[in-house]
Amino acid sequence: MGPRKRLPSLFYGSRKRFGQHFLEPVWVAKVIRAIDPQPGDHFLEIGPGRGALTSPLLDRVKSVQAFEIDRDLAAGLRESEKIRLKADPTNAGLKLTVVEGDFLDTANRLAAERSHPLRVAGNLPYNVASPILFKLLALHASGVPLVDATLMLQHEVADRLGAPPGGKAYGVLSILVQHTADVERLLSLPPGAFRPPPKVRSALVRVRFREPRPPADDPATFGALVQAIFTRRRKTLVNALLAFSLSSRLPPGAALERAALDGRRRPETLSVAELVRLADAFGEARTASRPSSTGPA
Repeated sequence: MGPRKRLPSLFYGSRKRFGQHFLEPVWVAKVIRAIDPQPGDHFLEIGPGRGALTSPLLDRVKSVQAFEIDRDLAAGLRESEKIRLKADPTNAGLKLTVVEGDFLDTANRLAAERSHPLRVAGNLPYNVASPILFKLLALHASGVPLVDATLMLQHEVADRLGAPPGGKAYGVLSILVQHTADVERLLSLPPGAFRPPPKVRSALVRVRFREPRPPADDPATFGALVQAIFTRRRKTLVNALLAFSLSSRLPPGAALERAALDGRRRPETLSVAELVRLADAFGEARTASRPSSTGPA
């Protein structure tokens, strides 16, 4: 078998408004090795850009759905796939689907695709990394069969994903990710790993999705509680809980007593399990306050 022909470039320079930083070729092999794609895998790729990861993924897996916000890059990816199919007579047909648009707006199409497990790879723009992570968590919670997500992120965001309670990095993102996933840091990437080089260091992180641990009685109450009290993360729990809507039905002191938590502690010191316990205490109060569905005989 002869050397593989290099496909012509169909792409232009980066666009600042999309936060584009393209992975340098010397780093592609390292990232692909860390992702560890297998022949039967189906991948979602977020922010494929010029296809640095897309092309080696297509060589190794069953299919790739690439979500690209930049219409010109999306067109380039489609054209590259046409060239690939013509150049390789042994190909097994179309393996690449390009979804043009913002992943946050277009990802809901995945809700109907539950026929096989999905893996995720991506080089996330720094300005939308957290919203994309929250979107992946929501897709997982809705039943989309996500296995894992191997993502290039700003170092600071990667720190937050795996942060333990008590530190500055521990917050809403840490808690909601750790509740339903295991986090593993795979690589550190210097600014020179990208063109143009960003002003910050990056990291490659794997998020492995699983069932919630521990499960919350009402996931919506749990999420709302975490969001509310971390707006007052440095206050005592008894004061931070005043920001939570259900504290009007169950006084913070009573909820803390039910959850066996000291009201003098701060939200940032609570473990995921303790936060679930506190949310369940409020959930019990909400259930008890609902009128009975059957009237008197």
